Amino acid sequence: MDTSPKTSNDITFDDFKTQIISDYKVAVLSRTCSLLGRKEVLTGKAKFGIFGDGKELPQLAMARSFKDGDFRSGYYRDQTFMMALGLLTPKDIFHGLYATTDIEKEPMSAGRQMGGHYVTHSLNEDGSWKNLAKQKNSSADISCTAGQMPRLLGLAQASKMYRNLDGVDATNFSDKGNEVAWGTIGNASTSEGMFLETINAAGVLQVPMVISIWDDEYGISVPAKYHTTKEDISEILSGFKRTEEHDGYEIFKVKGWDYTALMHAYENASDIARDEHVPVIIHVTELTQPQGHSSSGSHERYKNGDRLDWEKENDCNKRFREWILETGITTDEELKAIEKNIVREVRSAKREAWSEYLENHKALKKHLVVLLDKASVKSQNKNFIVKVKNDLIAIEEPIKKDLAVSSRKALRYLIGESFPEKQELLQWTNTFLKETQPLYSANLYNDGPTGALSVKEVKPVYADDFENVDGRVILRDNFDKIFEKYPNALVFGEDSGAIGDVNQGLEGLQNKYGKFRVADTGIRETTIIGQGTGMAMRGLRPIAEIQYLDYIFYALATLTDDVACLRYRTAGKQKAPLIVRTRGHRLEGIWHSGSPMGTLIHSLRGMYILSPRNMTQAAGFYNTLLKTDEPALVIESLNGYRLKEQKPVNLGEFCTPIGKVETIKEGTDITMVSYGSTLRIVLQAAEELKEVGIDAEVIDAQTLLPFDVHHDTLESVKKTNRLLVIDEDVPGGCSAYLLNEIIEKQGAYAYLDSAPQTLSAQAHRPAYGTDGDYFSKPNAEDIFEKVYTIMNELDPENFPKLR
Repeated sequence: MDTSPKTSNDITFDDFKTQIISDYKVAVLSRTCSLLGRKEVLTGKAKFGIFGDGKELPQLAMARSFKDGDFRSGYYRDQTFMMALGLLTPKDIFHGLYATTDIEKEPMSAGRQMGGHYVTHSLNEDGSWKNLAKQKNSSADISCTAGQMPRLLGLAQASKMYRNLDGVDATNFSDKGNEVAWGTIGNASTSEGMFLETINAAGVLQVPMVISIWDDEYGISVPAKYHTTKEDISEILSGFKRTEEHDGYEIFKVKGWDYTALMHAYENASDIARDEHVPVIIHVTELTQPQGHSSSGSHERYKNGDRLDWEKENDCNKRFREWILETGITTDEELKAIEKNIVREVRSAKREAWSEYLENHKALKKHLVVLLDKASVKSQNKNFIVKVKNDLIAIEEPIKKDLAVSSRKALRYLIGESFPEKQELLQWTNTFLKETQPLYSANLYNDGPTGALSVKEVKPVYADDFENVDGRVILRDNFDKIFEKYPNALVFGEDSGAIGDVNQGLEGLQNKYGKFRVADTGIRETTIIGQGTGMAMRGLRPIAEIQYLDYIFYALATLTDDVACLRYRTAGKQKAPLIVRTRGHRLEGIWHSGSPMGTLIHSLRGMYILSPRNMTQAAGFYNTLLKTDEPALVIESLNGYRLKEQKPVNLGEFCTPIGKVETIKEGTDITMVSYGSTLRIVLQAAEELKEVGIDAEVIDAQTLLPFDVHHDTLESVKKTNRLLVIDEDVPGGCSAYLLNEIIEKQGAYAYLDSAPQTLSAQAHRPAYGTDGDYFSKPNAEDIFEKVYTIMNELDPENFPKLR
């Protein structure tokens, strides 16, 4: 089937007829996949199904205007669009439903995401970029409603950057910024803050994006009147429409069953966005949802008879078919023949996909049954193992779980026994688990030669007559070197541009590098992260600034649902090497305390979380990250910008290693681990402890994700035999995480003579003022007394009770 898009501006009437028949075939093919896909879910072969039925026609129109280099940022209804571009086959759909773990068979995520979530491969096998400018691109979908919108902004802004930046190698990414970012969203999801924030930000930035709103008048079971003022999203967005005096949006409204109107609307939208770099909204109304929201329920439960009858009459595929017959393009008999052939095609694809999914499982089952049989003959628990074997034989269509459960249960009955047949079963089980687990766990980070952990440490170099400067000067001058060295590097955020950020770490750089590379933004954290995400996915190296760490909660959904898991959920086929710059720790007050580390380290697995104690370390982290291709959060110490540091002479070159701790004071009696601004207080307490004969070793964690990959903390505990983790997060937060890493993961429990302990902040947020900080977070006296108490328990004679 020819799926190459052509617009009505450049084809003959005969070609137009061919296009219509081709589009009809895709519409029917997509609908048939939806219908049979739902049935597969109901048989139990798949866990869940969500499909694009009822949205076929506008997606065909969108596909006709989608060009090489363009990016889609959509949601889980866009299967017709992907099929129209030749990026999704019926077999792909069914492999997605079955969660096949072979990326060749299930190219969207290798079974990691439910069906309906679409992606194209941006990376080669070695992790390098493909030529995105020469292919049609879909950024990886997420289920969270409206979550695709912030990223859409960045994908569109990348085109604007490539059109305006000098010296950037855009070979694999852009043709002079002529690419459009296409977003899709359901009408109900336009109620989400992410959508409205993106609409405002794109209007301000004037970026080339086209947002399609699929409007079927419902959000799952809830009608539009509960979602949208006036029940009409384009009407309430009309204030964003551009005028001769003001920038804004071009807004179209078109019925979802009107083929020719849809084609014209999308051609116009594409031309406007592409040529004028203007955002466009297309509100597609009178769409339907023939099977309801998903396979988990039926829309007959919440739609009345009149509505259901209307949907049957105005189904876009039905109206398209009627229009084809009314215009005499072809006959009813020919359309019926097409429909019949497509049903056969989809059924065949379904059978083939299921057979391919089971093929390896059945072979493994056959081998495992033999091993179980052989082991049972030699075992004193023969009857129990035979039952395990027979239960496995009874499973005609085994999945990986069935194999794992059977082999592992059988091994329980072989405890204490020793014979070759047991060893065979044990080896099979270990090999199976070792080979299978990565199918579900690999690609959280870049573990290859370009990963962050592969970047070697380069120490700061100091002149003999070194200069003591404010820490923020080191940051500023290092960023200056970064922007010289990396033409595709840029930074943006609240107050980042004209004043050079609130702490002057970017002072004067906008004047030097221009407003595109050092930019101010509005107060809108979610879309700041979205800008960075989309631009990073298109080859730029953005540094997105969140003014204070506490404000990151406004963007946490985008960070956790999109940025942190992008590499994982695409099985290593897409990446977004976004650097998030922020500042936190020890500022006084409930909303500027900046220590929600427990939340972040558990929410942002897939990102690196770096907490430098000073600005030289921070600068080194930025240098390291720009040598690799992974997302990271760098948390600068808020009270360190005016503290004096020695200025290195190799700015832009020295690299702080990721995953490595640093021992900043050696000692013999106890190991104290901390990070960030708290470390300065720990060092103060360590000096005071020396006065009473306690020699503490102080370790700077530096990087929280990952923590201490070389297990240097373990070596310290082997020496001191005692451990205290000090942290200004809430109890059970980051300190508990660090304790788990040291005690359990590194195995330090074997070397402890005292109970390992933590010292954290109080359970509440810090109160305002100096006293609020003192009585809310660990202070030097708390640390001194905690360590002293540990030593008192060990040796009460030399360390009598303090209080």
